[in-house]
Amino acid sequence: MTKVFLCKETTKDETRIALVPSDVKSLAAMGYEIAVESGAAQNIGYTDGDYAAAGAKIVSTLNEGYDFAEIIVRINKPDSVAGIKENTLHISSFDVFNEKASVHEFANAKISTISLEMMPRTTLAQKMDIQSSQASLAGYYAIILAASKLPKIFPMMMTPSGTISPAKVFIIGVGVAGLQAIATAKRLGARVEAFDTRPVVEEQVKSLGAKFVKIDLGEMGQTEQGYAKELTPEQIELQRNAQAKVCAQSDIVVTTAKVFGRKAPLLLTKDMIQQMKPGSIIIDMAVKTGGNVEGSDPEKEVFLDNGVSIIGGDSLERFIPKDASNMFSGNVFALLEHFWDAENKKFCLNTEDEIIQGCLITADGKILRAL
Repeated sequence: MTKVFLCKETTKDETRIALVPSDVKSLAAMGYEIAVESGAAQNIGYTDGDYAAAGAKIVSTLNEGYDFAEIIVRINKPDSVAGIKENTLHISSFDVFNEKASVHEFANAKISTISLEMMPRTTLAQKMDIQSSQASLAGYYAIILAASKLPKIFPMMMTPSGTISPAKVFIIGVGVAGLQAIATAKRLGARVEAFDTRPVVEEQVKSLGAKFVKIDLGEMGQTEQGYAKELTPEQIELQRNAQAKVCAQSDIVVTTAKVFGRKAPLLLTKDMIQQMKPGSIIIDMAVKTGGNVEGSDPEKEVFLDNGVSIIGGDSLERFIPKDASNMFSGNVFALLEHFWDAENKKFCLNTEDEIIQGCLITADGKILRAL
């Protein structure tokens, strides 16, 4: 029997939990023994009683859970490895490219780590992919947030006083977040345009009822993992010039362009933003990794002299924590289920498996991949 400990989150502004009671119940039925830190999910309406009814043991302190655990599950990495036993497997988001010191700390403490955002983008691993599940919710909420700030309505409306034209929304970057942003804006009645450097996504944009903005950047494509390839300086300048015209006519611009493991590309400069209409809203969903928008701030909304406001949309899924937790939990459950050895009733960390090879960062006191 493998012992799994679910931690209370301590990261500032984190609202989610890594396992919900329904998945705990399924894991317990499989043969896992689960401990949950008291109060771990009370902010989203799950009580200690809910977890106990699902078959979990409730522990009162973090160290009590660490003493129990063979596997630790949480949303984010801890500030310190203090108290975690050697040979424990730690499963969470990790941001390995920006947290190299922490990676070394885990390796030195001989704690194995699975970084969930490093999950391979394959069909088999799709149900374990937190990047997709959380980005989808973030894309939805980006539009809801923008709609709440915009000084006009989204749909066209015919009234005795005249006709109200629909809001114009421009989505830059058509990955999982971008597609959900397009779909949500369309449902609310906006006129939506979108751009991505990968021409292959044009049909997806059109299928959602939006217009695909065509910008000739020359040879383009995507990586094996499905991310857009990095642009040359010349291509970036072409993109900015073409996008400036669309932004100037838009009420809302949402940027979602992230380059995995690297600084986000700057897509909207101050000069471009100065051309936008007063009252326009920009949501920069890449603000945490350097930002797509010049002047965006991860800590606050920025109000410009021309009446445009810029909102740093970092981890927007945290604003809908119950659904975000359910989806994150589903990803973690799929991982624990996939590597469950039913015959021997234990979790089997198969280092030859392609999924593990993609996301296992430290093991046996070693760092397993270049960072």
